[in-house]
Amino acid sequence: MQWFRKAKTGISALNKKDTPADIWVQCDSCKEALYKKDLVRSDYVCEYCGYHFRITAPEYIRLLLDEKSFVEWDADLRSTDPLKFVAKKKYKDSLIENEKKTGLRSAVVSGIGQLRGNRVSIGVMDYRFIGGSLGSVEGEKLSRVIRRSMELKIPAIIISASGGARMQEGALSLMQMAKTSAYLGRLDQAGLPFFSILTNPTFGGVTASYAMLGDLIISEPGAVIGFAGPRVIKETIRQELPQGFQTAEFLLNKGFIDSIVSRSEMKNSLANLIELLANKKISS
Repeated sequence: MQWFRKAKTGISALNKKDTPADIWVQCDSCKEALYKKDLVRSDYVCEYCGYHFRITAPEYIRLLLDEKSFVEWDADLRSTDPLKFVAKKKYKDSLIENEKKTGLRSAVVSGIGQLRGNRVSIGVMDYRFIGGSLGSVEGEKLSRVIRRSMELKIPAIIISASGGARMQEGALSLMQMAKTSAYLGRLDQAGLPFFSILTNPTFGGVTASYAMLGDLIISEPGAVIGFAGPRVIKETIRQELPQGFQTAEFLLNKGFIDSIVSRSEMKNSLANLIELLANKKISS
């Protein structure tokens, strides 16, 4: 059972399929073998290269919010199949399968919680549920996050992790881009801050709407962010693309996002910003 081979920086896994999933995890970036308990303690960040593993919505809520402060809202909302969509698999079957797999009814977990004592309205996307795609229910839940922010006069936070709009719902999905954006316009008029946190990946209609409308747009390190994939863009413009042009670091350099914050620092950084920006906007 030769699970490991020596590497320059430590122990590296020989093969993913040879690595016991309940004990060791191989880093997708540097390929080092990571002890799973250590990875959990580090909030799923590789100790060797800083790679941020994708985490679930409940895990992000536990990471970001004060203990036992989160109260979930709208958990009973679930998608239907208005277009009776069928591809390789019926859409309604995909919904049932993803509900069983994730324990969620949609790709968004939302509610009210406290972040270092600051009350916030929050929505977190979960990539496990049909790639975190934006459907009618997801758009409705995020719109309610923004609406509760206005009703309670508290900041709004949306954490994005998505492949884009959900094709199985057609125009109904695309309408969620306009719907959430309109609510954010009203939030801005009310003088309340919106913090948009981008994780890997944030793509498509999500990037083209609320994800890029934050008063402050914060990304995790190395997150891939864009509208279309690089192959589609390259074939469309028929030009070579800059190296890493859809990474958070590239977008920060070009002014598309405001800051890059590691997962371990996200809570305190966001709390500091909330206390500064929320007080400024609410008092103005």
